[in-house]
Amino acid sequence: MTAPSHAVVIGASIAGLLAAAALSGACPRVTLFERDTLPAEPGPRRGVPQTRQLHALQARGVQALDELLPGLRDELVAAGGVLADMQGDIHWYLDDYLLKTARTGLEGIGISRPLLEWLIRSRVAALPGVTITDATDVVGLATADDHVTGVTVRATRTRDAAEETIAADLVIDAAGAGSRIPVWLPQLGLDAPRTTRVRAGVTYVTRMYRRDQKQLDGRFGSLVTPYPGRPFGGAVLRQEGERWVVLLAGMVGTEPPLDEDGMIAFADQFACGDIAAVLRESAPLTEPLKYTYPESARNHYEKLGRRLGGLLVIGDAYCGFNPIYGQGITIAALEALILRRLLGATEGSATEGSATEGRGTEDSGAGLARAYFQAAGKLVDEAWETSASSDLRFPEVEGRRRRGAGLINAYGEKFRAAASVDPALGETFLRVANMAEKPAKLLSPGTVLRVFRSAGKAVRAGRGE
Repeated sequence: MTAPSHAVVIGASIAGLLAAAALSGACPRVTLFERDTLPAEPGPRRGVPQTRQLHALQARGVQALDELLPGLRDELVAAGGVLADMQGDIHWYLDDYLLKTARTGLEGIGISRPLLEWLIRSRVAALPGVTITDATDVVGLATADDHVTGVTVRATRTRDAAEETIAADLVIDAAGAGSRIPVWLPQLGLDAPRTTRVRAGVTYVTRMYRRDQKQLDGRFGSLVTPYPGRPFGGAVLRQEGERWVVLLAGMVGTEPPLDEDGMIAFADQFACGDIAAVLRESAPLTEPLKYTYPESARNHYEKLGRRLGGLLVIGDAYCGFNPIYGQGITIAALEALILRRLLGATEGSATEGSATEGRGTEDSGAGLARAYFQAAGKLVDEAWETSASSDLRFPEVEGRRRRGAGLINAYGEKFRAAASVDPALGETFLRVANMAEKPAKLLSPGTVLRVFRSAGKAVRAGRGE
């Protein structure tokens, strides 16, 4: 396979920026087109509606970002990001069982989305061959013989701007939930991907507060997860600038209020008193902001029989996960690592080079797309299994349930109870949730034995009235 000479990335989202980081080095020219006008310093932008909501990086996400952009982890911390041991510094309430705390070395980072995106964008903009062009909308694909040959763009700052075609032999869609690839493919005579949906009806409210170092005994934060019968939860986590970010969440139609007294009353329902305490004690720094996420949607690009060569999809444009589980950035980073690995094989594999000698760029693009979607599809399978199965525990959630779901849910309830007694089970849970281990680890013989030894000893935490 021949490496692309010019790659276009649709969207300078975090997923798009990470795709550009993966391309740099293997591809001489990489151009990102972003519809928004990008801020010159950390700040919200229109194309990221959840930008002011709670964000934190999972342990595997921190590692993957640092692999793509070496030294980024230290830059995030230097800019104010707060390091946390995922099990030692956070109180997790799973089905109202407090996860047994222990130091694990699983390291997450609390950091706001605007600061995180700005730091990543600054690093990517400095990479060789990378150009970020904002205020430019990609309005279509240019193709020939089932292969992309470029994109059609139009400036968004100028009314009635003329369209221009930009040649490229690789196009990566990172346009998020607003991706137009499922619309463009049928217009080109190709099938759109089949979409799997899980409609959990998530609504959450986020507000920033001033932090006192004595609060929560100096811990990084606390989280309470929703579960059937109690479709509400929340979190309080540290972020840069000595701030708390408080999130109140509801599922299956439960909506947190926006007024101060209502928010406190909502948090008083939790088994954990930490969130309500911060709401009562701390000075608010922002107004509460509401965000709704009706459904998770997975586009099965890996299942397409006939695909457009040289077209890849990354991030939420491929699969959008329930944001409660915090998987999105980690998955995008891991997809970018898959792309970098494949491009490295493209550049360095004599076997592949000789096998495709003389076939040209079209076969190269088709082969890259096949290999990418095969690997990325397996990654998305694992993450989807974790989040979708959690959502489908709720009988009100719309979505297809797999065979044996009842038995798996019953085992999961025992696991969460046992993890409040056995710290090794807590670490296993968090390693899977942070995508440092495969979901199958939850069902290994040794893990199952520990679950049944400890589940009967568990006691749920007290609930507010």
